[in-house]
Amino acid sequence: MSKLDDLIADLCPDGVEYVSLGEVLKNNNASDSVSKKDYKEVGEIPIIDQSQAYIAAYTDKESAIPPIFPCIIFGDHTRVVKYADQNFAQGDSGTKIFIPVSENVNAKFIYYTFCNLSIPSRGYNRHWSIVKDIKVPLPPLPAQQEIVRILDKFTELEAELEAELEAELVARTKQYEYYRDELFGKDYDEMLKRCFQNNVKIITLEKLGKFTRGKRFVRDDIREEGTPCIHYGDLYTYYGISAEKTKCFLDKELSKKMRFAHKGDVVIVQAGENDMDIGIGVAWMGNEDVAIHDACYIFTHNINSKYISHYLRTNIYHLQIKKYVSIGKICSISAQGIGKTLIPIPPLAEQERIVAILDRFDALVNDITIGLPAEIEARRKQYEYYRDKLLTFKEKAS
Repeated sequence: MSKLDDLIADLCPDGVEYVSLGEVLKNNNASDSVSKKDYKEVGEIPIIDQSQAYIAAYTDKESAIPPIFPCIIFGDHTRVVKYADQNFAQGDSGTKIFIPVSENVNAKFIYYTFCNLSIPSRGYNRHWSIVKDIKVPLPPLPAQQEIVRILDKFTELEAELEAELEAELVARTKQYEYYRDELFGKDYDEMLKRCFQNNVKIITLEKLGKFTRGKRFVRDDIREEGTPCIHYGDLYTYYGISAEKTKCFLDKELSKKMRFAHKGDVVIVQAGENDMDIGIGVAWMGNEDVAIHDACYIFTHNINSKYISHYLRTNIYHLQIKKYVSIGKICSISAQGIGKTLIPIPPLAEQERIVAILDRFDALVNDITIGLPAEIEARRKQYEYYRDKLLTFKEKAS
């Protein structure tokens, strides 16, 4: 038997008490917090807030430091959970800071238990009012400490391996991007020269096809079933080169007012946070028509759709559209701006050859079912599996 098994058998042979998070945690908020407008790129004190990033920014505001360490940070809106054992400043109002109610509760054990919970989203509403009633196991302190020791070691090993895999993935991604640009031409002059030498037709996108802007809907309109739709933000975070299914849907009644992409169309994003995001596209390959957000264009054409989608991610394409981008808090580009860019049009067989090569590269760096992304995902699942096993106990009869 392991040391943990011995501890469980000795200290809690009849099971483990389950208590609500609200019973074992108490408030440890700082006397003040740092508002987002006061976040700095440099400062003496790191800011931890409810965002995904562990450190959001920096400040010199000492009054925003929580009084006791170590502590647990919970994003009341985001459900993100963090742990800190050194000085930090408390960020925005949605950030909650907790410490254990007594010395018999190990802060890091509760942190790991918190991370192991599946907390359903309530949108941008507060979550602690619901989460505080969730029951979690609370074995005796020696067992908590042993579980923390095991998970700390496992976390360290998992992080090291994942860092190695991430570094390899970055290298593969750079190789993919380099090869993609080699296929189309590294710069404007080289693309024109190569097309001339190989007798390849080169035309503007506005002559190749037709742009149709989508129609507006908001996140609150999105449903779990109904008419398939693509929101512009998901082109950055969810979709790749092509798609056959959507992650979101619209109510049937609202969808009657929408504009749709058909199979073979390319959906091109019109707005984004920076000029290098704008203009990427996804080839819609689904049999069902899909409603498109108004920050996107539906591009209808008569060549290989994935060839266009791959081209819309090249450096040469983005260099061409850059001068047409309107810069602001949200950057945007008109259909006329995108339409002025040149694209080489080789014979269909050559388009298909280029797509086949780039699809293989894309899968190796982006497809979570194969290659390095799959390995990284498998390691994360393995870690979550063992964490769950360590934090699952027979409940003590009341």
